[in-house]
Amino acid sequence: MLGAMRTAAGSWVAKLFFIVLVASFAVWGIGGRIEGGSTSNSVLTAGDTSVSLNEYRLAYDRQISTLSQQIGRRVTREQATALGVDQRVLSQLLGGAVLDEQARRLGLGISNTRIADLTRDDPAFQGTDGRFSRQQFDYVLRQVGMRPEEYMQSQQQAAVRRQLVDAATEGMKAPDAFLKAVALYRGEDRTVEYITMPRSLVEPIEDPSDSTLQAWFEKNKTKYAAPEYRKIAYVRLEPQDIADTASVSDEQVKQDYEAHLKNYTTPEKRTVEQIVFKDETAAGAALASVKGGATFDDIAKSQGKTEADTKLGTFAKSEIPEQKIADAAFSLKVGEVSPVVQGAFGPVLLRVTSVTPEAVKPLSDVSDQIRKDLALGDANRDLLDVHDSWEDARAGGATMQEAADKLKLKVVTVDAIDREGRAPDGTVVKGLPESEQLIKDAFESDKGIENDPISTKNDGFVYYEIRDIKPAHDRTLEEVHAKALADWKTEEATSRLGAKATEMEKKAKAGTSLDEIATELKLEKETKRGVKRDSGDPDLGQNGVAAVFGVGQGGIGLFSGSDDKSQVLFKVAETFEPAGAGPDSVDEQARKMFASGMANDLLQQVVNKLQAEYGVTVDRSAIQRAMAF
Repeated sequence: MLGAMRTAAGSWVAKLFFIVLVASFAVWGIGGRIEGGSTSNSVLTAGDTSVSLNEYRLAYDRQISTLSQQIGRRVTREQATALGVDQRVLSQLLGGAVLDEQARRLGLGISNTRIADLTRDDPAFQGTDGRFSRQQFDYVLRQVGMRPEEYMQSQQQAAVRRQLVDAATEGMKAPDAFLKAVALYRGEDRTVEYITMPRSLVEPIEDPSDSTLQAWFEKNKTKYAAPEYRKIAYVRLEPQDIADTASVSDEQVKQDYEAHLKNYTTPEKRTVEQIVFKDETAAGAALASVKGGATFDDIAKSQGKTEADTKLGTFAKSEIPEQKIADAAFSLKVGEVSPVVQGAFGPVLLRVTSVTPEAVKPLSDVSDQIRKDLALGDANRDLLDVHDSWEDARAGGATMQEAADKLKLKVVTVDAIDREGRAPDGTVVKGLPESEQLIKDAFESDKGIENDPISTKNDGFVYYEIRDIKPAHDRTLEEVHAKALADWKTEEATSRLGAKATEMEKKAKAGTSLDEIATELKLEKETKRGVKRDSGDPDLGQNGVAAVFGVGQGGIGLFSGSDDKSQVLFKVAETFEPAGAGPDSVDEQARKMFASGMANDLLQQVVNKLQAEYGVTVDRSAIQRAMAF
């Protein structure tokens, strides 16, 4: 947050955010005295500077608004508290108060004229003519929920506080010694020797005794507990569920087919070629040559055109954008050359090389689909009537099954499903309509309750009821014996491999070479060169690279393989400093980042010192009154 104070700029949103941010200066960690039972109108004080209840509430509401925009929905008071918004607001106001008090004691300030100048010159408030626009000013402030007087006050506070911030941090640079250390740190690479020890070194694992497995199971039985399962019955009511194809007559199908015949018609298509000429004289001469016996290809060759140059493509008549060209092309026989046609790019000669005749799908090929579509259309219109009939039937005392039978709907029963949508065998229950919402609502309901229907994305409904509830319970070892045994063996293999790897690490540290250890274990020693901290090496993995750079040259260590089924014993064989590593080898972006971080640290220390010096007091009861407005 302190870094944002020093760098926010650019767009009008960023500039305005900077002003508000500096004016409400964030400080993480609240010091000072906390009171609980006064009737003060100040939420906090720092020396002779105080923050009112209204200022706290405005800052709080602005934080809620910003957070709501970020996550795309309105944040409730409870959610805001859980996210620490109240503490963040208090920290911001506290930091601003100590800076205001320091500015007051130093006699810092800014004139109204200067504030007006800053506002007038701000590009965020300029109209299309480049001059200050009151309309644009009002618009920008509305976007961030500020009144003009609040903006002016924030501008004044920001300007004064910026004087303090700049005095403490202006011109801050990371020292050359620090930058050189960064360059050495980033550029160092290492050669690593390593042995990957697989779990097969300690496998197979023999079965444990019954008492051993039972004791282990008792310690881990919560992993095998059965979740709560619910038996759910549901009826889906969507257009396809009530569509009745038998109610659609052959005559209706025929009429719809004839009314929409173009939907079943593939128009005639032609492959068209053209030669474009620079003027009508050249085009007329070419046409005369054709009439004298020259071919279209002869003319194209004489014009320096290739086949790719002349071929327009294969089109339906409606797909050719120029009507004159379309009419001419669709009047030709295959191989015939057209008269001169005036095209958009000049006069042209056309030739059609192939014709695909119009094709119409017969009624017999599409009647079934038409019948389904007509039935579905009728069902869409009847859906709400069926919904009302369902509600009437249930209100009259009919059971779900009786109501479904009356309306020719299907009742589907899911015998057991947990909150994660899984059956007792662990498989995901598929085919549930609006599954996420249905499962959520089902676990918030109870047996014997008639629930409100769930709306579907197809403008339908899902009716459901809970038929049975099986509470969560611990399973016995007998119920999960196979899985528990497999898990015990996996854990035991991991433990034994860890012990084996630790034993090999001790031997390596005692002077045994990795070659000797590899020979003993009948494994291969591998060597990896040029490993860097940010290499993301696929063999060593992130944890492996971190372990390799956690020891010095000659250092030996262990880390878990990326598949969690192996242990890797390694030795850092060589370390290499980057050639020419110095302050200048650190890129400019990194330099700015380090300088900003150091400036922020210094600024934090200044604010912390001011807090201690001015004896900050926070009135919790005043905060509660502010939130009660």
